[in-house]
Amino acid sequence: MCKKHTQTTFSIPTTTTTTIHEKPTQPNPSPPPHLRLTISPTITPYNNTTDGTLTLIKSIIFPIIARFHAGYFRITLSLCWQTLLWKTLGDPPENAHAYRRMLVAIPSAAFLLMWSLSLFILVSLSILYMLKCALLSNMVKKEYLNHISVNYLFAPWISWLLLLQSSPFLAPKTLYYLFLWWVFVVPIFILDVKIYGQWFTKGKKRFLSTAANPASQLSVIGNFVGARAAAQMGSKEGAMVMFSLGMVHYLVLFVTLYQRLSGNSCMPAMLRPVMFLFFAAPSMASLAWDSISGTFDCSSKMLFYLSIFLFLSLVLRPNLFKKSMEKFNVVWWAYSYPLTVLALASTEYAQEMKTGVAHLLMIILSGLSVLVSFILMVYTALNTNILMPRDEDDDNDELIFMTLKT
Repeated sequence: MCKKHTQTTFSIPTTTTTTIHEKPTQPNPSPPPHLRLTISPTITPYNNTTDGTLTLIKSIIFPIIARFHAGYFRITLSLCWQTLLWKTLGDPPENAHAYRRMLVAIPSAAFLLMWSLSLFILVSLSILYMLKCALLSNMVKKEYLNHISVNYLFAPWISWLLLLQSSPFLAPKTLYYLFLWWVFVVPIFILDVKIYGQWFTKGKKRFLSTAANPASQLSVIGNFVGARAAAQMGSKEGAMVMFSLGMVHYLVLFVTLYQRLSGNSCMPAMLRPVMFLFFAAPSMASLAWDSISGTFDCSSKMLFYLSIFLFLSLVLRPNLFKKSMEKFNVVWWAYSYPLTVLALASTEYAQEMKTGVAHLLMIILSGLSVLVSFILMVYTALNTNILMPRDEDDDNDELIFMTLKT
């Protein structure tokens, strides 16, 4: 849209000042001169409205995606695992124990609501992260180069696989299920090749002894989740491939973390809830092997017992997590999903043992998992204003300003 100015001529009469002297005035004075002002026609672009709208959109979106990182997918991990737990408890086998049949009282509408909520949040966070990858790729690269943040790049794909396993609309042995399994597993395999390969081919900064941390167990958990989904749809070879990759690297990683080799710094106090992944990995491994072998055999039981031991070792040391609980942070969600994985493993263990003690353990762990997840959901909803805190030493403002100028 352009504004066009027409040529206009103004005639401005000028006034002459006459100084009176003793001489007589001259007759017939000359007419006052005229001053002619001319405004030349110009055409100027008028795009201030469009530029202002784009700048406003950028000023709203960029601060959000700049402070958003892959660690926020802890929320979707918790919700998707909780959805899978509800589906498992609501669909007991025919010869289930009396304690297990009590849990059938969970209404199907509650499960559908939970699944829909998980899908909505996962889609929303995925869109945010795709925008960050497209608009702020340098910040995504920094996450990839960080030895802690890189592990959460597995989180969105794990969440999608969990949501696929708990889907009320897709059966495991359908073509759509197989297609989606490949879509979600291929990125996990690519990240495996990149991260595991760096552990023994890159320099000192990428050695496992220096890069390993509790969050590194998310990579092996991703392999176990993919293996369980493959076993449920009947692909035993695909399940064995994913399980073998996860188990071998889990053993190496567990020994490395247990020994605390020189150069392997401890987790910051704020990130200590991530240590709950110590019992999430063997719990998921027991579930994956149960799906592959078709029964909760001795191997699955050994992994489950290890999970219980590690769970008790952490729970009986509350002072370890005291500093991390002083201020709300999204890392609190790391308490939830390891508990849910342990509760899922306890359901398979109870079904195999068929004893009252095993089912009582299942009810306690499942109730604790649901309670923790519900508290975190309520607390997060009440503290959305501090969900993405702004660090004082944050250097994102300069990056945002440079982007807004372009």
